[in-house]
Amino acid sequence: MGFDPGFATLGYGVIQKNQKNEVKPLDFGVITTPKEFCMSKRLCVIYDAVTALIEKYNPDAIAIEELFFNTNIKTAINVAQARGIIVLCSAKGCKQLYEYTPLQIKQAMTGNGRAEKHQIQFMVRMMLGLKRIPKPDDAADALAVALTHAQTNDLTNQNML
Repeated sequence: MGFDPGFATLGYGVIQKNQKNEVKPLDFGVITTPKEFCMSKRLCVIYDAVTALIEKYNPDAIAIEELFFNTNIKTAINVAQARGIIVLCSAKGCKQLYEYTPLQIKQAMTGNGRAEKHQIQFMVRMMLGLKRIPKPDDAADALAVALTHAQTNDLTNQNML
């Protein structure tokens, strides 16, 4: 299971990898929080939705994208709070929790750490045999996080939270 953290829109993707290293999508989408809700209520929505997804799919591992911000500190703080909720839910519900930087995800998906968003989305579509690029972008990003973990299969715990 992969997550692309956000507080207004949070992407999730669930994939399954078989013994032949073939990967197929099980589910993907977004969790949205109403902008008129206060931050604490938005975090409760995220907590409930992430907990429900983990309970539904009982994943072997959860991968989360690390945060990278260089402009808006308020947005960074809000996304960091939402990411904290994802980490909490994942740690309680799975125990196998990994994080990947945007650079690692781009490298794993395209072989280029400077790849553009449309290149990653194209690779997500191709790797999962989908007819279309998953929408919205947050769902495709979450699938890319899950695929990164499935490809690197990093069980050495060096990226484990």
